Amino acid sequence: MVSLTESYTYCTALAKSHYENFPVGLLVPAKMKPHVHAVYAFARIADDFADEGYTSEPSKPVTTPTEPKTESERLAALNDWEDQLLHPQHSDCHPVFPAVHDSIQKLQLDPTLFTDLLSAFKQDVVKRRYQNFEEVLDYCRRSANPVGRLVLHLHGYHDPIKLTWSDHICTALQLANFWQDVSVDLLKDRIYLPLDDLNKFEISEKQLFDKQETENYQKLLRFQVDRTQAIFNQGAPLYQSLPFPLSWEIKFTWQGGTTILEKIRELNYKTLTHRPKLSKVDFFALAIRSLLP
Repeated sequence: MVSLTESYTYCTALAKSHYENFPVGLLVPAKMKPHVHAVYAFARIADDFADEGYTSEPSKPVTTPTEPKTESERLAALNDWEDQLLHPQHSDCHPVFPAVHDSIQKLQLDPTLFTDLLSAFKQDVVKRRYQNFEEVLDYCRRSANPVGRLVLHLHGYHDPIKLTWSDHICTALQLANFWQDVSVDLLKDRIYLPLDDLNKFEISEKQLFDKQETENYQKLLRFQVDRTQAIFNQGAPLYQSLPFPLSWEIKFTWQGGTTILEKIRELNYKTLTHRPKLSKVDFFALAIRSLLP
């Protein structure tokens, strides 16, 4: 078993090498960075258990020597991850866990936020379709909202109103990612567009897999983008209520998500053949804009 120092070093290396959209713990106080990196490493590796290896060119995270591929292997890996989380006494824990357990204990973090994340990752392995928007929101409640709540808890914020604003931002970020990644998720046989919305706009699954970007598909994506923007707007008071630099990070994240929605609009909602993403120029512009009142 690795030492506590080695564990935090491992988590920091992973956080710096494998973040997807935004830097992790960019401006948090130095004493808080190791805890942020530990939480990130826990979630990143678990997410990879559920997600990596579906496409022909998977990313190459620094996680474990062998990664699960079959559904049963993925679920077994996630169940083992949860067991290591809940039973710190295990001597054969993965290198992230000494740091994770230490962070949970020192900062009094709620373990259910971690188990909620794992429940969402397990769901990703076995559930490929969502009947309605309520089912999608329930997934977001467990896959995204715990991350925002953990960030606030790490900074000492437990105000229910702030947590609710955070939930709005995190849910909207997850939804924006779904509409951004429609073509990517289809490669994994996953469709997060609610089935009742597909029926409402008269779109079949076959049309999605055939990349038929009909006028109805564009209307469907416009509908999803508009209601996602409304959820983002509900969360905007959060960054306005926080001190710098946390306010900057939250605003930066908020603007990043809303910019993805704007890029989808610029593509005329054609996300079956295009995947909008933020460029380095976008990141720089967002960083500057996030400093403005």
